[in-house]
Amino acid sequence: MLKGNELRRENLVAGFENAKYATYSWLLLAYNLLVVGWGVFVRAGKYGDGCGSHWPLCDGNSDPLNGPISRIIEMSHRITTGVLGPMVLALVIWGFIAFPKGHLVRKFAVGALFFTLLEGFIGWALVKYQLVVMSESPVRALVGSFHVLSTYALVGCLVGCAIGASGAPPIRLKGQGVVGWLLGGGFVGLTLLGGTGAISALGHQLRPTEDVIKAAFDGATFWMVRVQPLHPLLSVTVALYLTLVAGLLQHLRPDPKVTLAAKWLVYFLGVQMVIGVLNIWVKAPIFMQIIHLVMADINWVSLVVLSVYALSEGIEPVEARPAPIEVETPAILKGRDLVNAYVALTKPRVISLLLFTTLATMVIAKGEWPGWILFTMVGIGGYFAAGAANAINMVIDRDIDLTMKRTSTRPTVTQSISSRNALIFAFTLAILSFAILWGFANILSAIMAMSGLVFYVVIYTMMLKRRTWHNIVIGGAAGAFPPLVGWAAVTNSLPPLALYLFGIIFVWTPVHFWALALLIKDDYAAAGVPMLPVVKGDRVTVIQIGLYMVGTIFMTFVPLLVPEVGWIYAGSAVVLNILLVAKYIKLYQRVDRPRASALFHYSMLYLAILFLMLAVDRSVIHALKG
Repeated sequence: MLKGNELRRENLVAGFENAKYATYSWLLLAYNLLVVGWGVFVRAGKYGDGCGSHWPLCDGNSDPLNGPISRIIEMSHRITTGVLGPMVLALVIWGFIAFPKGHLVRKFAVGALFFTLLEGFIGWALVKYQLVVMSESPVRALVGSFHVLSTYALVGCLVGCAIGASGAPPIRLKGQGVVGWLLGGGFVGLTLLGGTGAISALGHQLRPTEDVIKAAFDGATFWMVRVQPLHPLLSVTVALYLTLVAGLLQHLRPDPKVTLAAKWLVYFLGVQMVIGVLNIWVKAPIFMQIIHLVMADINWVSLVVLSVYALSEGIEPVEARPAPIEVETPAILKGRDLVNAYVALTKPRVISLLLFTTLATMVIAKGEWPGWILFTMVGIGGYFAAGAANAINMVIDRDIDLTMKRTSTRPTVTQSISSRNALIFAFTLAILSFAILWGFANILSAIMAMSGLVFYVVIYTMMLKRRTWHNIVIGGAAGAFPPLVGWAAVTNSLPPLALYLFGIIFVWTPVHFWALALLIKDDYAAAGVPMLPVVKGDRVTVIQIGLYMVGTIFMTFVPLLVPEVGWIYAGSAVVLNILLVAKYIKLYQRVDRPRASALFHYSMLYLAILFLMLAVDRSVIHALKG
C-alpha cells in the first residue's frame, strides 16, 4: 500500500513538472510570436539599418539606446531576439533533465535551439551585408524567405515541446501510408506560401503600386511586384488542400484530438484568408502585415499539432482496419481488369454530364470554338478533378457502399483496390488536374476545380451526407463548379453569366437527385443515410422536387438578362421547361418507379441540351457580330 501511494505521488509530481514545462514552452512560443511581430515592424518601417553593418552592437556604441529612433528600434529588436537564446537553452537543459532518452520533448527542444541559432545567423547576415531597408538585391529576397521558414521551424519545435510534455504519444512514421504524404504536402504548401509571402511583402515595401494586377503584366515592372499576385492565388490553393487534408484525417485517424486539431487548423486558415483579403483591400499597412505574418506562424503551428496527433502511435489507421461487414477475399487484378477497376473509382458515368457542362461552357464563354488543345486539356483536367473527388468519396463511404446493392461491387468495397492505393490514386489525379489546368489554361480554372473537389469531399460527403436530408441541397453545389472551371479556362474571369450557370445547376441538382433517390430509397434506408425519401417520405419528396423545379425554371431565364444571349437559347429553355413540368406533373399524380425514372433520366437530358443550346446561341451571335 505504501509503495502504491509513493508511486502515485511520484506520478503526480512528474505530471506537475511536465505541466510546468508545457506552460513554459507555450509562453516561449507566445514570446516568439511577439518577436516576429516586432521584426515585421522593423523591416516594414525601414529601421533595419539603425545599427549600420555592425553586429551585435550599434556602430560600436556602448549605449545603443541613446541615439536616433532607428538605432533604438533596431537595437530593441536585437535585444528581444537575443533573450531567446538563453530561454531556449534553458528549455533544452530542462527537457533533458525531466524527460527520458528518445522522448519527443528532447528532439523538439534540440530542434528549437538549432533554429534559434540559425535565426541569429540570418539576422547577422542581413545586417552584415546590408540586406535591409531599401536593398533590392535578389539575395535579400532569398534570405528573407529563408528567414520566414526558419521561424516556422522554430515555433513548430516549441509547440512540439509543449504538446510532448502534455502527454502526446510518440510519433510513428512507419505504416502511416498516405497520411504522412498528405501532411508532408501541407508543409510543402505552407513553405511555398511563406516564401512567396516574404517576397510579396518585400516588393510592396520597395515598390508600392496602386494596381498590382496591372503592374504584374507589365514586363518593365520590378520582378518582386510582378510575382505578388502569385501569393494570394497560392494561398487559396494551399487553404483548399489543407481543408481537404484536415477533413480526410478526421476519417482516417478517428481520434478526438485529431478532430479538434483539424478543426482549429481550418478555422485559422479561414481567419488568415480574411486577413489576406483585408491586406489587399487596405494596401497592407504595417500593423496588418504584422497580424498576417503572426497568423502565418499560427497556421504552421496548427499543422504541426495536427501532424503530431495524427501520426501518433496510439491511433489505429482506418484504412488498415477490416471491413465492417465481412467480404470475400479480394481477387488480385492485373492488366485490363486492374485498369478498369481504377477507372471505376472515378465514376465515369457520373462525371460525363459534369464534363459536358464544363466543355459546353468553354464554347459559351468564348462565343466560338476555343481550340482543340485547350478544349482537350481542360476536359482531361476536369475529369481528373471529378475523378479524384469520387475516388476519395468511395474510401470514406466504404461502410455505406457495403450495405447498398448498387454499390456493393465497388473496388474499395471488394478491396480489389485497397483504401491506401485508392487515396494515392485520388491525390495523384488531383495534382495532375491542378497542373494541367494551370499549365494549359490558368490558375483560376485550377482553383475552381479544386474548390469543387474539396466541397464535394468535405462539405457533402463528410459533413452533410450522414447528418441531414438537406445534404444534396447544399452539397449539390459541388456539381455546379464545372461551368466555373470551363469559363475561367477560356477568359480567366468569372462574369455574371458564369455565376448564372452555376446557379442553374445548383437548383437543378435536387430535382435530378431526389428523382433518383425515390428509386433507391431502400438502399439508403438500409445504409442509414438520411436522404429525403427515407426521412420525409415520397409525397414530401415530390413536393420538394416541385419547389426546386420552379427555382430551376426561374434560373434558366436569368441568362437572358445578358445582352449576348438570344432567342435560340430562350426558345430552347421554354420547350425544355414545358417538358420538365409535364414529367413532374405525371410523377405528382402518381409516385411510382417508372415515373420517377422518367423524370430522373429526362433531367440529365434537360441540362445537357440547355447548355448545348446556349453554346449554339452564343456562337451564332458571335458569328453574326464578326
